[in-house]
Amino acid sequence: MSETPELPPTSYFEYAPCGLVVMAMDGTLLRANQTLCDWLGYDSTSMHACSFDQFLTVAGRMFRRTHWEPLMSMQGSVAEVKVDLQHRDGTVVPMLLNGIRHDSAEGIRYHLALFVTAQRDRNERAVFVAMQRAEELLAQKASAEAALQRAQAELAAAYKNAQYRAALAERMVAVASHDLKNPMTAIKVATELLGSDIQSERARRLLDSISTSAERAQRMIVDLLDFASIRLGQGISIRRQQVDLLKTVDQCVSELRIVFAGASIRHLSRGQGVAEIDHDRMQQMIGNLVANSAAYGDLHYPITLTTQFSDKGVILSVHNHGPTIGEEMLPTLFDPMTRGSPRQDALRSIGLGLFIVKQIAEAHGGRISVTSHAVYGTSFIVHLPVMPAGTQ
Repeated sequence: MSETPELPPTSYFEYAPCGLVVMAMDGTLLRANQTLCDWLGYDSTSMHACSFDQFLTVAGRMFRRTHWEPLMSMQGSVAEVKVDLQHRDGTVVPMLLNGIRHDSAEGIRYHLALFVTAQRDRNERAVFVAMQRAEELLAQKASAEAALQRAQAELAAAYKNAQYRAALAERMVAVASHDLKNPMTAIKVATELLGSDIQSERARRLLDSISTSAERAQRMIVDLLDFASIRLGQGISIRRQQVDLLKTVDQCVSELRIVFAGASIRHLSRGQGVAEIDHDRMQQMIGNLVANSAAYGDLHYPITLTTQFSDKGVILSVHNHGPTIGEEMLPTLFDPMTRGSPRQDALRSIGLGLFIVKQIAEAHGGRISVTSHAVYGTSFIVHLPVMPAGTQ
């Protein structure tokens, strides 16, 4: 076949990056370039004058007659038509066909360009699989978010219920402690009055035991009231007044010697001063520290209170010998319901004493620390800024 003027130069035609075909209206191949021959495994001689249908699958032949060839006749062109061509070894090579109808002196010619779509099909399948996976993940995410929202709602409801129960329990503790305070005070006063009339030594010992127990119960009630007040957001209340601090500590020590008759309590002081503090709270703080030393210290050794005055304030320490406080317990020692020793003792408290001491110290603008050594013993040290009289 001689080269027609409308065809491109041979080199461009034969080795174009796509398959090029010139086909007669009856489907006879007038020319096929080398690229298409290589794709289908044929040489150009064997493909010459063959019918295009020979290289189509059965479905492809039907599709040519019913779809893209009628379109070529009516509109003069087709674009991006998928066709399956058969390789010489029988495998199917998917391709994309673009074609135009060309009228020439020799008759009607179809000029076709074919592109192998194997890689494109793989990419499309990969994209489709990826989209399916993305949809699955999106559905899982939506399900997880819905489950998380339900869990958050349930947790919020449980937390709200727990807060309500805790607040109710704290109010009940406050009410019960307040209601117990008056009868315990009456018991203590009645015990003191009876003490003046009792002649029997045995009865006096029993009365002393009642008085000691009542004193301990009263301290517990006061601690519970303070704890409930703190938990309900009211905090530790203090009423500052002008106080001779040394005299206050001596008075407190005298009373504690009666309460803790089995302990030797001494007071050492360096200097003296007057400050605006809460007298009752100061006694409560010292009482709790001494009670803690009596409960957990070795009573074969004295409990020593030391007050040291300076221009910056006063340092009040309570020292005892005995078992040390473990390092692991120090960070939480001043938390409520915490004890520095697992030992059971008749003098042990409900675990609020040190917590209340810390709150009282901080309410006065001070702080508390602790040291515990096997040889030197345990010391609770309260640093209080001594505010001049009239300062709030």
